[in-house]
Amino acid sequence: MVTQYFTASSLDGFIAAEPEDGLAWLLSRDVDADGPQGYNAFIADVGALAMGATTYQWLLTHAPDEWYYEMPTWVFTHRTFPAVPEGRDIRFTADPVPEVHAQMAGAAGEKNVWIVGGGELAGQFHDHGLLDELWIQYAPLTLGAGAPLLPRRAEFEQIALDENREFACRRLRVKK
Repeated sequence: MVTQYFTASSLDGFIAAEPEDGLAWLLSRDVDADGPQGYNAFIADVGALAMGATTYQWLLTHAPDEWYYEMPTWVFTHRTFPAVPEGRDIRFTADPVPEVHAQMAGAAGEKNVWIVGGGELAGQFHDHGLLDELWIQYAPLTLGAGAPLLPRRAEFEQIALDENREFACRRLRVKK
């Protein structure tokens, strides 16, 4: 089991554009979900996931009737959200990352833990030595400002480098 941060980024290191953490820049891009470092192979190995409140709110706002994940999801938040619809395993928490990571790892079993976003949450996992890999799909554009990819100093070693249609895809291992 490894803990992975799989995300898309602009060339200048932003995962969401201002205002309102917009993703229009990403959703208009061409990528093959079954291609190199594609989403479908990645998600098949995920057993639990974590996201921050901003990521969760974006999903509620832009896809309120859909939930894309079958595995348990922890939302790190101090906010209050609407009741979770029946059939969705969503757990809200303000507990420390190491405690929740242990729960997530137990729920994931032999599968991986995915940090969906954002960058600050991935950074908190990194701060505790709990982030193992980054999978970054770089889109061919710059945003100039927005939510940063990983607002921490961190060092990595490359595992893989691929091209998937419009995206340059890097898989990196955290140097510990």
